[in-house]
Amino acid sequence: MTHGVGPGGGEPPEDLTATEAGMWQAFRNGSVYDLSSGDTTVDDPHGGHPWGPERTVRARVVCWLLLDGPPALAGRVSSLKLVGVRISGALDLAGGTVAPYLEMRACRFEREVLLPEARFTTVRMVDCSIPRLEAARLHTEGDLHLPRCRFPGGIRLTDARIGTDLLLNQAVVHRDRSGRSIAADGMNVGQDLQAELLESHGELSLRSATIGVSLSLRGARLVNPYTRLALNAPQLTVERSLYLTPAGVGAQARSGMTPARGTRIQRFECRGGVRLDDGRFGDAVDFEGARFVLTDEQELSLRRVQTPELRFLGERPVRGKVVLSGARVVNLIDRADSWPGPGRLHMGGFAYENLVPRGPFPLALRLRWVDAASAEYNPEPYERLAAVLREGGEDEDAREVLLAKQRRRRESLPLAAKLWGYAQDWTVAYGYRPGRAAVWMAVLWACGSLAFARSDHPPLKSGEHPAWNPPLFALDLLLPVIDLGQVGFWQLRGGWQWLSAAFVLLGWILATTVAAGATRTLRRM
Repeated sequence: MTHGVGPGGGEPPEDLTATEAGMWQAFRNGSVYDLSSGDTTVDDPHGGHPWGPERTVRARVVCWLLLDGPPALAGRVSSLKLVGVRISGALDLAGGTVAPYLEMRACRFEREVLLPEARFTTVRMVDCSIPRLEAARLHTEGDLHLPRCRFPGGIRLTDARIGTDLLLNQAVVHRDRSGRSIAADGMNVGQDLQAELLESHGELSLRSATIGVSLSLRGARLVNPYTRLALNAPQLTVERSLYLTPAGVGAQARSGMTPARGTRIQRFECRGGVRLDDGRFGDAVDFEGARFVLTDEQELSLRRVQTPELRFLGERPVRGKVVLSGARVVNLIDRADSWPGPGRLHMGGFAYENLVPRGPFPLALRLRWVDAASAEYNPEPYERLAAVLREGGEDEDAREVLLAKQRRRRESLPLAAKLWGYAQDWTVAYGYRPGRAAVWMAVLWACGSLAFARSDHPPLKSGEHPAWNPPLFALDLLLPVIDLGQVGFWQLRGGWQWLSAAFVLLGWILATTVAAGATRTLRRM
């Protein structure tokens, strides 16, 4: 290709087509080069209507303009702004440094766009048809905008560095040969990553990615029936919030905003597993209205996640597991109908400081939530819930939780210990309801007083005994430490000996239980 163009003037190279020559002039002028026909059906870059040579430019000419194009006209800034253009051949800018501003709208690429290790100021490709975007280690000083684009062969942004925002709103991305729709492991985005209403068919991989402000997947639809994960983002760092929430649809909808009343919305939906293990989120992880469609083997995994706020407000997953093992949050905002059932929730080591239920969440349902957390007995979820309730001033509810813990523990014990546990529960509720001990003591005292009043018992030594007092004698048997001066002076034979022994044993049990309950109370003070 012959350049031969001096500053401020000159003619385009001779081997350019008429369409390319027009693009050359628009580049020097910094103006938009629009080849659309005005017919929306014909101009649809994703449709099947053919675009002829009158709308076609060669990819190598585009590369030449971007890498080593002619100077701008006097008083102008050179830039490449294409609308409704078909680019033939592979657009290969690998390793290049592109200074001009690049914007392409409603363009159709014949082959893949290759940008690995390229450097740009800002790149905007809007509503374009791109077979595949290969942009590993891409570096932009400003934005990378890809809204409403379609990528049948996927996107690769591994280790890319985006200076400000990455926009993928309403993009449609299909999987590549490795099964990934978007491979963005190690990517760094300076500000926001917006992928609202995104359609991902394959694995969206954001392993070890860093987002400088927020990551929005509002209204996105992630589908991956091919492998285990639809969203694979362990060690993801988001300085502010991750949004897996609804998005407004239509002209009135505004990106990044909560949909206004009356706006048609589309909820976030994920058909496949989610892995956010070891993630760090500066403000919140928001699942409000989210729908997770999982198989029995798939998980919504939040292992060891750290965030000030977890908003678990989505639909209850019908299948699969929710795993919060080792996660640490300050505020847990949830609904009773958002959590899965027994055997499908794992919370070993899950630490939270405050419970903020959205809607009715009575203690009975909260206990079911804890019961569902492990197939086998684990005291930790109960103790964590009791501690949080106690910190909130709900001591009575905290005691109910600890009582539920003892009842759950009882089911894992051998038969003899289980029977003993039932006895403790029926009598004094494992000491968490010490008032019951006083009631039982009163009942036993009354029964004992009546029983011992039905007969006289001879003294052991004549003249060395107090007067026979059945109520005082029964009370002396029941109180294991206090001596009321009745026991030890009378001869008890046959069944009376067994009855007195039973009273002594029951007295010790009740006293021990009351002491244990008092000890727990003092420890909490």
